[in-house]
Amino acid sequence: MSIAAPSVSFADVLEAAQRLREVAHRTPVLTSRQLDVRVGAQVFLKAENFQRVGAFKFRGAYNRLAQLDVAERARGVVTFSSGNHGQGVALAAQLLGVQAAVVMPSDAPAGKVEAIRAYGAEVAFYKRAQGDREAIARDLAQERGAVLVPPYDDARIIAGQGTAALELLQEVGELDALVVPTGGGGLLSGSAVAAHGLSPAVQLYGVEPEAGNDFQQSLEAGVRVSIPVPDTIADGMQTQSPGDLTFELARQHNCRVITVSDDQLKEGMRFAFERLKIVVEPSGAAALAALLAGKIDRGYKRVGAIISGGNIHAERFASLLST
Repeated sequence: MSIAAPSVSFADVLEAAQRLREVAHRTPVLTSRQLDVRVGAQVFLKAENFQRVGAFKFRGAYNRLAQLDVAERARGVVTFSSGNHGQGVALAAQLLGVQAAVVMPSDAPAGKVEAIRAYGAEVAFYKRAQGDREAIARDLAQERGAVLVPPYDDARIIAGQGTAALELLQEVGELDALVVPTGGGGLLSGSAVAAHGLSPAVQLYGVEPEAGNDFQQSLEAGVRVSIPVPDTIADGMQTQSPGDLTFELARQHNCRVITVSDDQLKEGMRFAFERLKIVVEPSGAAALAALLAGKIDRGYKRVGAIISGGNIHAERFASLLST
């Protein structure tokens, strides 16, 4: 598939930012002199673990649901998620008075399931290794007459996710490189649109777990590649294939994708806890992990990175950092 015009424009990101104004948190930008020394550049970390629901996903979810018409709101929404997108949809639905159901893997973190239910959404489980979550969600939406809200492959979701990068560049100015965690590619593609709208020369890097490098393989092959369910501690990155829109946008914006091991993800979590004094989940630590592991090109002077989420139980956090 090839599209002549961008499916998501910089104007779309700006409009999303207006919808999110006074609704989403404008999260802080953190710096660390030790991190600067290790990376060899001035690094600016956009801390989306302080976003509502504890992750950037609220941005895209609210931007999508806020554009439902009256009839669609009455029908409700169905989505599929390993956790953070589901929480974003659940909270957005609660704020907008919309009924929501979230299709989740049976092994999803208990804290994320509990949070979704606390926001008033219904949870429907499936077995990750056996079921097709998108097909299950699509069938459920059709059965109920509800609107299907995908976690990343939707122009309005992508535009909403891009507002995190928009805020980062508005606050710190031009960057040479921007590094973001990458699952299905909503944050990567949205960040690319936002960043290139303000700083056309910035190089975008997506970061995947080594065991789940479907986006990296896809970009190298020039077509979308599907892989088995990845075995990684990064539950938010257990995607099997990029989205149609996210893949095309990543290609159009010349994004590069690099990988990190689970041990490197743990090191990112540890650095965030010990040096930045913040709690970050494995997926959320991916960009920081890549920087600490020296995975991006040297020579950049100003580098941005997004910490995408911090939703993890204390017991699991302690267990991961003790191994």
